[in-house]
Amino acid sequence: MISSNPFADLSTVIPNYIMQGYVVAMFIMVIGGTILDMIHKRSAQYFFANSKKAKAAAVREVGAGAKASIAAKTVANEILTSGEFQNTRRRLSHLFTMYGFILFLVSTVNMIFSLPDAAASYMPMLWHLGALMVCFGGYWFWFFIRVDVSAEGNPWYRLVRADMFVVSLILTTTFALIWSALQSAGVAGWQTLAFIAFIASSTFLFSTVLWSKFAHMFFKPAAAYQKRVTKADGSRENLPEMADRTSAADRNRHSMELLKDAPLDMGKGISREAPRHY
Repeated sequence: MISSNPFADLSTVIPNYIMQGYVVAMFIMVIGGTILDMIHKRSAQYFFANSKKAKAAAVREVGAGAKASIAAKTVANEILTSGEFQNTRRRLSHLFTMYGFILFLVSTVNMIFSLPDAAASYMPMLWHLGALMVCFGGYWFWFFIRVDVSAEGNPWYRLVRADMFVVSLILTTTFALIWSALQSAGVAGWQTLAFIAFIASSTFLFSTVLWSKFAHMFFKPAAAYQKRVTKADGSRENLPEMADRTSAADRNRHSMELLKDAPLDMGKGISREAPRHY
């Protein structure tokens, strides 16, 4: 099963150009949905305006080399390793889901656009591996990590609009694996139902970008980069400099009067124990 290309057998029923057309249509939906999301939320306008405001409030100039270094750190931390997640379980779940989705997406495009050559390549293995990674990270997040389930005690089956992306993504890879398994087993009737469910969930995933959190993946790196630049140029998004209690000037500020004699390390505080069903 894991080494067989399910799209190769499907091409005997559905012409390859139709499958390729479907992939192109989903790609157009993602691009169109992201653009509409930017227009609706005015994301690009906000970023440009915020960047202009930060530049006017900057206390030091950030050169091209420094900006390149900031961009590299943003790619390494926020994009490649999801360093913004302080919770290790949440971070691992996100990484499994993210890299699994990338593997699944790239291998799907490769297998469909290179039929029948991809049937004998390593792409089917990457396709199945990517789907399994998404399922592992997605189901781990859905049942055990979501804050409204793990901390607030809501039932796991409670659905809200913000869940559209993760639910449709998990269902897409789940039905893909079921379809592949049934196809390998030669179960014709159930195989057709699984394929229909796979197409329906993937269509929902890529066609609801305007209403789901799909487009958030494209905005997050830009926001992370801009935040690092504001720290480097001193504008700090109009926030004051971080207080340093080792500095006499900071210790004598009225807002820190109660902390004058407090130890610098006061323990874990709120992070001592994660909230559970409060």
